[in-house]
Amino acid sequence: MSVPRERLLQLLQTRCRIFATTYNPDGVRMGNKILRQRLRGPALAAYYPRKMVDLKDLTKEFGPALEFVDEEEDDRQESLAFLKARGKGAPKKKKGPPDTKTKKR
Repeated sequence: MSVPRERLLQLLQTRCRIFATTYNPDGVRMGNKILRQRLRGPALAAYYPRKMVDLKDLTKEFGPALEFVDEEEDDRQESLAFLKARGKGAPKKKKGPPDTKTKKR
C-alpha cells in the first residue's frame, strides 16, 4: 500500500521546518550549498601583505607642491636609454590603420 504524494510532501515540509532546511519539493537548483559556505574574501585579503606607501603615491598625493626623486625610476630610464643607444630598445609603436595584406574571400 503506497502513501499519497500529498502526505509525503507534508512530511517533507514538516521535516524541513524542524531541521531548518530549505523546502524544495521540485528539486530546483537554488545554490543553497554554495550560500551556506563561509565567505572566502577575508581569508584571501589576509593572505596578501598590506600595501606600503611608495613615491608614486606621494607624488600623486602632493603633486607639484613637493618634488621627489625616485632613484629606481631614474635607473630604469637610464638603462633604457643605454639599450636604445645600442639599438636594443623596444620598437616604436606603429601609427595609422593596420594594413590588409591578405585577400578577402
